Amino acid sequence: MMAFQLDHLHTLVALVEEGTFEAAAQRLRLTASAVSQRVKAMEQDAGQVLVQRVNPVLPTVAGDIVLRHARQVQLLESDVATELGAGLQTGGRTSLALAVNADSLGTWLLDALAAVPTDSGAVFDIYLEEQEYTTSLLRSGAVMAAVTSTAEAVQGCSSARLGSMRYRAVASPRCVEAWLGGVASTAGPDTAGPDLAGLDTAPMVNFDRRDDLQHRFLRSIGGRAADVPRHHIPTSADFARAVVLGLGWGLLPEQQCLTEIGDGRLVELAPGHPIDVVLYWQRWNIASRLLDQVTDAVGRVAAASLYP
Repeated sequence: MMAFQLDHLHTLVALVEEGTFEAAAQRLRLTASAVSQRVKAMEQDAGQVLVQRVNPVLPTVAGDIVLRHARQVQLLESDVATELGAGLQTGGRTSLALAVNADSLGTWLLDALAAVPTDSGAVFDIYLEEQEYTTSLLRSGAVMAAVTSTAEAVQGCSSARLGSMRYRAVASPRCVEAWLGGVASTAGPDTAGPDLAGLDTAPMVNFDRRDDLQHRFLRSIGGRAADVPRHHIPTSADFARAVVLGLGWGLLPEQQCLTEIGDGRLVELAPGHPIDVVLYWQRWNIASRLLDQVTDAVGRVAAASLYP
């Protein structure tokens, strides 16, 4: 059975996280040459190239497998150190890599991470990705857990439903007046709304070029996923601000728009027609005290923040 040295596994994690041999060397208090020699030794043991020597370095398919193993070893080492009372006393911290979509990070997930016991010794390395794609980071070994819209568990992981994030289609009064036939009342779902036919030409705000949520809303109301003008605003808070400022219409989580709908800064385009995105928590299926603590905190905060 192939066995890698522990210091070599730690070196691989540092190299992938830092991106360059020089940065990894600084973190490990080694020379870049020593980091390179450790990686080459691992590649000789594996009989395969583990990292692509680009800037930043990228793990190969074989490197992803070894990286996952290395992270699991680090996690178990941290659990042992904590149980022996040596974790924080020696300044030890465990980097826990998590994949999450921007809207969860911008609304409820930070509350969950803050609820993890302070004596856990965890620091969090967050990878931002659309919820449809976070499982790819689990498969590669880049992260240990992920918020995802995929229910089926990745091999070697468990999957638990967190709840639904509810989105509402909104636009500023200025945007409605310019594109959707005038500002309508927002008193309730039975009041006349804006002319949604105007969405075929009104500017749309997308998170990035893979964001399908706005088109999903259009399909849900029988509209056309037309090739309309669109802005790409790739941060959750700035996306919401762009909609409030009137750059275009978009789908916002309720946590980012209910107050603005109530005070008139936003108009709900189709009251009674929200879009729900079901979220799941997938994590490595290994016994880990730290990962259990994070999973528990995420589950509790999600239950209080999301729809069942």
